[in-house]
Amino acid sequence: MRVRGGTKAWTAVWLLLLVAIQAAGFYLVWRYSLHTVTGQWLDTAALAGNQIGQEQIQEPVSRILNAVSVVSLLAATLVIGFIALIRGRVALAITAILLIGGANVTTQLLKFFLIRPDFGIDPERSGAGNSLPSGHAAVAASVAVALVLVLPRKGRALAALLGAGYAAAAGVATLSAGWHRPSDAVAAFLVVGIWAGIAGLLLLFTQRAQAQVEPAEAHRVSLVILGVGGLLLCLAAGAALAWLAGQTAIPPDELRARTLFIAYAGSAAGITGAMALVMTSVLVTLHRLVPSQKG
Repeated sequence: MRVRGGTKAWTAVWLLLLVAIQAAGFYLVWRYSLHTVTGQWLDTAALAGNQIGQEQIQEPVSRILNAVSVVSLLAATLVIGFIALIRGRVALAITAILLIGGANVTTQLLKFFLIRPDFGIDPERSGAGNSLPSGHAAVAASVAVALVLVLPRKGRALAALLGAGYAAAAGVATLSAGWHRPSDAVAAFLVVGIWAGIAGLLLLFTQRAQAQVEPAEAHRVSLVILGVGGLLLCLAAGAALAWLAGQTAIPPDELRARTLFIAYAGSAAGITGAMALVMTSVLVTLHRLVPSQKG
């Protein structure tokens, strides 16, 4: 099916809606986690819970975090651009690189300019200031999303599942290592999702006239797995956080082990669910943004 003007217009509206939803999500995460006592308490309780079973997961956590660096980001960006170029997709290569660069630069700028008020909830880290969004989570998520964009159709579905899993693992690892609060990782994923929507709009308006969309190219199975799984994980995280919100009168360092575990596990579920939903937002329109070409 040839891509028509009306189809492009509706796709553009859908992408703008996804960008707006994720921007609103970022705003809510930022306001609640940084500027409310309850939000800061929940983040601190989750960080305190990372001590449970840390000896058993310390080695894999270190491996995941050590793999995320400026050098690895540059190498991954070059590989992703090369994949698009050997497929003859120059615009796709430029857009994927722009997505990675834009998401990571935005993350660092936000971390620098956003202010975290000190409510006396986490005195050990009060001197560190703001850590939202997480740079490590942004690197992992942006690379995963960009790779899904440039891969051929047959590899996208598996890459989306593995990429979302890798980025989610990196986000949870920053929590397990005590480097970042859970809201930092979720905010980073939303920044990547916003840039993915912007990248989608660029791809849409640079699409060639002979581009063709096949409904069969929509990756429905992966969409269901990521979408439903992400929604269920976010609901589980919401239920855990709602239960914890009734205990904010107790200082985080005085919470029982069971409560700390629920805080940590619920936050890990929320991080994983957020990344799954971000990848869903990418995959749902990808067959229209990078369609087959006639000839």
